[in-house]
Amino acid sequence: MLKKIVPYFFALNGIVIFLLLLIHFVFKEANLFFALLYYTFPLPVIIFIVLCFSYILKGKQRYINLVLIIILTIIWLSRSFKISAPEDIKESDIKVVFWNATHKREFKHVFNAIENLPDVVVLVEYHAEELGIIRAKYPNMHFYWHADSEIGICSKENIHLKDVLVSEHNSTIIRFSTYNTTFYAVDVNSSLYVSRKSELAFVNKHIQDKQNTIVLGDFNLPYESEFFNTTKKDFYHAFTAKGNGFRETWFWNIPLLSLDHIWVSKDLKIITTEKMNTWKSDHSMIKTVVRK
Repeated sequence: MLKKIVPYFFALNGIVIFLLLLIHFVFKEANLFFALLYYTFPLPVIIFIVLCFSYILKGKQRYINLVLIIILTIIWLSRSFKISAPEDIKESDIKVVFWNATHKREFKHVFNAIENLPDVVVLVEYHAEELGIIRAKYPNMHFYWHADSEIGICSKENIHLKDVLVSEHNSTIIRFSTYNTTFYAVDVNSSLYVSRKSELAFVNKHIQDKQNTIVLGDFNLPYESEFFNTTKKDFYHAFTAKGNGFRETWFWNIPLLSLDHIWVSKDLKIITTEKMNTWKSDHSMIKTVVRK
């Protein structure tokens, strides 16, 4: 019976892997359907699926799968794993943190996770349940909360709100300035039925400042997405430029997708970027240090 099943399983292995590779390397984000598959099956997931097939396959068939695993792992590591030389941080450098707080966490969780208070913190999916408490505890800090979008901002200097922009699918951009620098706090709609292409077009349209600017948020898009091509022309990706370790910020400390990003205009210098894993959210924090 087993001998009869093995040829069919080998064929299934080949078909599944071929389709996954076709989606990841060819079709990508050709339309909403392929885009959903592209985001659902990042390289780590494809590698895991190939590995699972390998446990059942025998001989040459298993060998082919193992070679493919090695190739895909090399591609994944070359894309995602970064090593950067350390640089000395100056007092005048701006320390910026972004985090998706998943409706449950507060600014205090950021402050507790970082030894020295950052200069600017942006939270999305933030309910501000303890905002009054945190304001009383840190009277010299400045806070802003936009209830409709659930975006919270904290800065050691005054926060100057400029715009709050919302797409028809409820992706939000908050433009503000502090430390004489323009910031865009972004939260892109995570619905499976909303095209990321249209939402990134909305974001790109409204990011008018390309100098002395930092764009940060949960874009619900991996760094490899073609919809970031416009952003990459004018901004450095903080982790890609100066990070250490895996770039992916989701899911629960497993490096599956880099959904959260900090982008820094090319006239500014990125000193270092750190991804801080945590069990308090399914998203990791990102901290970057920028020099003007």
